[in-house]
Amino acid sequence: MSRAQLTRTGILRMALGGGGADPLLPAEGGGDRRTPFLLRALRIAVVVCLYWFTSIAMVFLNKYLLDSPSLRLDAPLFVTFFQCALTAALCLGLSLGAACGPPCAGLPTLRLDPKVSRSVLPLSAVFIGMVTSNNLCLKHVGVAFYNVGRSLTTVFNVLLSYLLLKQTTSLYALLACGVIIGGFWLGVDQEGAEGTLSWTGIFFGILASLCVSLNAIYTKKVLPVVDGSIWRLTFYNNINACVLFFPLMMLLGEFRTLYHFDKLGSPSFWGVMTLGGVFGFAIGYVTGLQIKFTSPLTHNVSGTAKACAQTVLAVIYFEETKSFLWWTSNLMVLGGSFAYTWVKGLEMRKVQEDPNVKSSERSETGV
Repeated sequence: MSRAQLTRTGILRMALGGGGADPLLPAEGGGDRRTPFLLRALRIAVVVCLYWFTSIAMVFLNKYLLDSPSLRLDAPLFVTFFQCALTAALCLGLSLGAACGPPCAGLPTLRLDPKVSRSVLPLSAVFIGMVTSNNLCLKHVGVAFYNVGRSLTTVFNVLLSYLLLKQTTSLYALLACGVIIGGFWLGVDQEGAEGTLSWTGIFFGILASLCVSLNAIYTKKVLPVVDGSIWRLTFYNNINACVLFFPLMMLLGEFRTLYHFDKLGSPSFWGVMTLGGVFGFAIGYVTGLQIKFTSPLTHNVSGTAKACAQTVLAVIYFEETKSFLWWTSNLMVLGGSFAYTWVKGLEMRKVQEDPNVKSSERSETGV
């Protein structure tokens, strides 16, 4: 997953699980059994393909913007700032177009309320850490290793759920986390053996995993401030992020870097920047579509398979040669993630089918 995907995937899961209906997504019951099976299957296939294409294209575009030898732009915060600004602008544009009818009809009116903005600020600080560390990880590691480099999100979910929410996790889920950790360390070892290891990239990958978990917790806390509206939260979060990025870019000298950047006036550069931002905004929508037309469990399985395809494509595209143990590390991470998703899905189904399960156990299963 890239920066924007991480942001909107976590928020969309919160919204789809407990928030209000998303006016840009199909109404519940997208899988209406009255629809012919062939049509439903075709619709699901199109949605899954759209999700895969958008997600993978976004990662490759961001890698180009962050670390392309031909572009030579050493300003990762500016790239992230631009994508946040474009996201806020698109949210505002869709809101203004609500009077035009479907599919914009029903979107909330967006206006900047300083009081709400201050309430969202703690989440925005975590968001800044998440998107910055995620992009810095992608800058310093290859696309092929990117999935392993920031694969500890599930582990941090379990750890923070215990430390902050006092929720325990089943043995089978912990075993799946152990497989993920083993795959992560094996991958680090193999990157070192091949001479392509970046400890800076590993550090930011671990930090990104931690911030993604914190972002989910803070999102749940902040959603009531915006009346459960995912689009209001996205708007305020990205507006706050744009403001916070300015002093950071000034501190790290990125304005000076941009001043000396020889392609700053190039239409093709801004075209790629805009395309990356649009893909980043679109990933939230297609993620929601995939969840609506399949299920959260199927979405996670699809995401795992997509990560595998993304790794293979990156190895082929960049003409890399990887060892057997390197591939084993990827399979461990993907297999552990799939196993964790499967175990949690079974536990949640058991909770839903048993009305006598205590509310604390329901919360535990939903982690």
